[in-house]
Amino acid sequence: MIRFENVTHFYSNNQEHKVASLSKINLDIKKGDFIAVIGANGSGKSTLARHINGLLLPTEGDVFVENLNTKELDKIWDIRKKIGMVFQNPDNQLVATTIEDDVAFGLENIGIREEEMKQRVDWALKIVGLSGLRNSEPHLLSGGQKQRVIIAGALAMRTSYLILDEPTSMLDPKGRKEILKIIKKLNKEQNITVVYITQFMSEAAQFKNIIVLDKGKVVLAGSPKEIFSQADFLLSLSLEIPQITRLARELAKNGLNVPSNIINEEEMIKYLCSYI
Repeated sequence: MIRFENVTHFYSNNQEHKVASLSKINLDIKKGDFIAVIGANGSGKSTLARHINGLLLPTEGDVFVENLNTKELDKIWDIRKKIGMVFQNPDNQLVATTIEDDVAFGLENIGIREEEMKQRVDWALKIVGLSGLRNSEPHLLSGGQKQRVIIAGALAMRTSYLILDEPTSMLDPKGRKEILKIIKKLNKEQNITVVYITQFMSEAAQFKNIIVLDKGKVVLAGSPKEIFSQADFLLSLSLEIPQITRLARELAKNGLNVPSNIINEEEMIKYLCSYI
């Protein structure tokens, strides 16, 4: 339902100093997908995310959201109603004096009637677990709670797609777990398509599929097991690998026949128990 066709993006139109942040990207994201995007700094991750809702437009090629081309400016509002964006710093997206008003902000802007607005806000706050804090001031919340407010605002708009650009990079481990728990629930129960950009490999390992970017190009795509079994290649891209995968590699170096595609604690425990 989201399609990139030969998308190239240059940050400068100066012919002598063109820098391609994306280069000939071809990508299909289907309804209900649960995708993590990883890559080193400068690989094009955030640029990719911003192309999905038309914050950036391709220099070459096209991006389609349910067959709507982001280059058609008269369609951009319809596209953005379908897509919720969550960025690194939630403070940059909070606009109201209470949580309830913040979640309702987008609905007010599109003229949703009051009764329906209340129902949508109640529903969204319940899903993200913030119903009891609806009258609180956003600046009093933790980082994880603030991100949940942003997600609730997107849900209230009835978005079909949730694009998260390193939403946990400023959070502590507890906050990161909160956000991952929420988006897993949204994908599973609401069938919301999730594209999740992260620098944490342990987070990426929890997704159905992973896209790896390097210098603006898709260099790998597949399941977490397929991706993290190519640890040497990932390390050559200045990427980390999950700690459990690193442990498996170290055990293999010391003579244990450990599978190279172990990516979580449960798989490692199962292997070690059978080995013992």
